[in-house]
Amino acid sequence: MTFDFNNKNVLITGGSRGIGKATAQLFADAGANVSITFRYGETEASQVLKLLGNGSHMSYHLDLTNPEAVEDFFVRYQKDWGSVDILINNAGIFKEHKILESSYTHWLDSWKETLDTNLTGAANMCFFASKIMVSQGSGKIVNVSSRGAFRGEPDCPAYGASKAGLNAMSQSLAIALAPHNISVHLVAPGFVETEMASTVLNGSRGDEIRAQSPFGRVARPEEVARLVAVYASEGMQFTSGGIADINGASYLRS
Repeated sequence: MTFDFNNKNVLITGGSRGIGKATAQLFADAGANVSITFRYGETEASQVLKLLGNGSHMSYHLDLTNPEAVEDFFVRYQKDWGSVDILINNAGIFKEHKILESSYTHWLDSWKETLDTNLTGAANMCFFASKIMVSQGSGKIVNVSSRGAFRGEPDCPAYGASKAGLNAMSQSLAIALAPHNISVHLVAPGFVETEMASTVLNGSRGDEIRAQSPFGRVARPEEVARLVAVYASEGMQFTSGGIADINGASYLRS
């Protein structure tokens, strides 16, 4: 599959590792000008930029849980680039907080940080990016959700709730932004071979998780990146508001 994003300005949150890193590489290889954000891991972000090779690429430190930081970021971003053709909301956190085992403090902290990052942070990115997209007459937003929005996350309920909220928010924006030639898309992976999932996948539940898919494995970051690129491509506008599963048939919803 060949993609062409020549001279498109692409903004990817959480681009220093995992799905974000693979997505940045794919878009850069397809000719895009790629900007990535990171909250932690400045060294990793610098390494990603080197992997992207020649071309116009940048990395930005950004704490998505800070609304003022998001606003300030877009002031700088617009000065640097002038436009954003494609926004990919990939940044997310996954913190265990079992309801019967967590302290109330840990429970509250987990809910706040997870929702602030996975849902409110993504919503704020959409808010500012959509203003730019409206002014330029077009744009695409691809939000990375999760099968956890549908099957539940008993050990991390805030994660499941944040991704379900992301789905609902994205579908609402798909309706609101369509008259402005802006489409909003969702991809929903299951487990992916990323740093965020490594503790679980390398632990006692690893084999059981891989066995959930009839393929006997979890997704690779590059597979999710390709699906993101499909929905960000020209000709996919009418899939706006849809949710594409990529979980290796580990969870099938009607």
